[in-house]
Amino acid sequence: MAASASTGALRAQRDSATRFEANAATRESAWVKWSVLGVSLTFFVVFLLLPLVAVFFEALRKGMQAYLAALSDSDALAALRLTLLTAFIAVPLNLVFGVAAAWAIAKFDFPGKHILITLIDLPFSVSPVIAGLIYVLVFGAQGWFGSWLAGHDLKIIFAVPGIVLATVFVTFPFVARELIPLMQAQGKEEEEAAIVLGASGFKTFWRVTLPNIKWGLLYGVILCNARAMGEFGAVSVVSGHIRGETNTLPLHVEILYNEYSFAAAFAVASLLALLALFTLAIKSYVESKARTVLVDADHS
Repeated sequence: MAASASTGALRAQRDSATRFEANAATRESAWVKWSVLGVSLTFFVVFLLLPLVAVFFEALRKGMQAYLAALSDSDALAALRLTLLTAFIAVPLNLVFGVAAAWAIAKFDFPGKHILITLIDLPFSVSPVIAGLIYVLVFGAQGWFGSWLAGHDLKIIFAVPGIVLATVFVTFPFVARELIPLMQAQGKEEEEAAIVLGASGFKTFWRVTLPNIKWGLLYGVILCNARAMGEFGAVSVVSGHIRGETNTLPLHVEILYNEYSFAAAFAVASLLALLALFTLAIKSYVESKARTVLVDADHS
């Protein structure tokens, strides 16, 4: 079987960089490289590293006891549980949607294909606040289905279902957008060969397509999960800010900060930062494994 599309993409990037450096017309002098590197490192330190250090510094300013007390507060724990629950629901839904959409777009031609691609990109162009407002207009008390939901004692807005819906909306492009170019680069030859040899559609996907896209799929899931845990705008509109019930971690940070509980706010913010760093570590591991696959493919 041919190398996977993700492996091919990594190999193409590496070969392109090698050709760029080997060509005298595109090779830059040392001072240009160091200048670009210096600007990049300065930007990284000022806009990324210093804020991260400041979060942990402010969180621990009043000591470890106050830090742990802020994290063990019942409202903070409820916000953490809701954040994890929302990600636990939204990410698998977007995983299924992303794989199905990428499969349809990359492997088939059908009317409305370009419209589907545009709709997938919609959350990137619409403000999350507007997305949350749309759900309020549809499912709120004065919305299109508000009276019907109230008559059946169903709550969407200012409840967990609304938070999940808003999170699904703002995160659903990530998996699909990682897989679409990957599956398009992979082509249809291997799937067509498997079908000709008698494999069913499910077996073709499980044995041929999925192994070729597994690293891109995992990368998209990681990005989707990171956005789901950190989403603020859309969730803020639909949550109602009910402490202990509909506040996620980002919303809980805002409430604590507005109440001038700065140490507690930074403590909860540090928890979000730790979740982000953990996600980054997983992302780095995935990239490392993908590079290992590339090296193994080169040696085989």
